[in-house]
Amino acid sequence: MPRYAETVNLPISYEEAVSRTRGALKDEGFGVITKIDVKATMKEKLNEDVAPYVILGACNPSLAHRALSTEKEIGLLLPCNVCVWDNGDGSSTVAAINVKEVFQVMDNPALVQVAETVTNKLASVLQQLQGVK
Repeated sequence: MPRYAETVNLPISYEEAVSRTRGALKDEGFGVITKIDVKATMKEKLNEDVAPYVILGACNPSLAHRALSTEKEIGLLLPCNVCVWDNGDGSSTVAAINVKEVFQVMDNPALVQVAETVTNKLASVLQQLQGVK
């Protein structure tokens, strides 16, 4: 997988993966402020049937505030997306953005600490999910 994202494959259903991902995000101080149901959107807009796939826009308010206070344009890269998709075999995949890599596009050294903190928290989410059986 590209450096801009980290993924974990889980031996659980899509619905369970979405639920547990939301819980793990909450445990790390993130709220889900947006939810894009890609399957429903593709059906509605293109009449295409695709596998279940959701994009969760996760936000840690205090870290988002720090980032926005440092650089207003960072809002273009918020919220932090976490995707969950159905692999079609009873398993699911969860992918989280690597904020440290993505924030480099802003070329602002003052964002490094925030980016590292968010990246570590999202890595903890994925680690927590890997413990799921």
